[in-house]
Amino acid sequence: MVAYLLAALMLVLFVVGVRRDRRRFSNAVLLGLAAVLAAVGLAGELDRLPDQVVDAATTALPAAALLGAVATGVLLLANGVHMIRQEGGRPANLLSLLAGLAVFALIGVLWAAVRVDSPVLHAVAASALLLAGYLSFLLLCFLGYAFLYRRLGTRRDVDFVVVLGAGLLNGDRVPPLLAARLDTALGVYEEQAARGRAPVVVVSGGKGDDEQVSEAEAMARHLAARGLPPGAVRLEDRSENTAQNMEYSAALMAAELPDYRCVVVTNTFHVLRAALATRRAGVTGQVIGAPTAGYYWPSAVLREFAAVLVSYPATNATMGVLLVALGVEAGRPS
Repeated sequence: MVAYLLAALMLVLFVVGVRRDRRRFSNAVLLGLAAVLAAVGLAGELDRLPDQVVDAATTALPAAALLGAVATGVLLLANGVHMIRQEGGRPANLLSLLAGLAVFALIGVLWAAVRVDSPVLHAVAASALLLAGYLSFLLLCFLGYAFLYRRLGTRRDVDFVVVLGAGLLNGDRVPPLLAARLDTALGVYEEQAARGRAPVVVVSGGKGDDEQVSEAEAMARHLAARGLPPGAVRLEDRSENTAQNMEYSAALMAAELPDYRCVVVTNTFHVLRAALATRRAGVTGQVIGAPTAGYYWPSAVLREFAAVLVSYPATNATMGVLLVALGVEAGRPS
């Protein structure tokens, strides 16, 4: 009963948090805690079931967890190989491959700890398992809330549509990933223009060392080729990352219309992290996503998740130290 009450409390806090500002990662954690506490409550109900059912459940659950981990590792490795073939061997494209190797490394450490009577190995295995559990919980929070955030709906009656930039092909051409963002933004513009209130489109992205023009300029050309009037576009061509996209675009919009409202367009995998960045930059608006190729998702989501973790260094470092300490303590001989 206590677990159910705590789950209900977390759910209430989640609803309050979403109503205050849906662009907070704490909302994702509260939703995850509500789900975990509800699961703990359900697990407590096992005592009321027949012994045969309890025995079957206690045998099946670890086996299912192991099979799930192996399947996840295999899928991540397969996706990693596909990413390298499709996108090249850049570090960002190796994340799913590295994650798959990490899954099998964890399984190997746990297997060795069961087979070998070594306090050091037991401490390493316990620490690794606790850290993996913590990261898995946060990743599930991230995935679940990102899915929900994209379905909460956004106000389309806006003054600006901000399109976040991405790397260019051959230094001057818009790649398919970025084209999807621009096409989505153009759809918002046309929908609102049809109602007699055309917004201004802000294309945001600076010039990388390997690019001949700024991302903003290439994006403006792409939109012009698809019929967007030149007067409906503003270029923000200084930013080098998502945080600067938001900061510089916010300044541009506020200078033109102090009491503005906007919608920010990026790809679906990037929506939640972009939303967190809009809140930090004080941008008045929500984020929507453009379609993304399926094979690109695992590496992209892992990259986004890693970036979110890095943005909360003190919290995650503290939790990491505590979990390792608990693992070391658990690994000591009794």
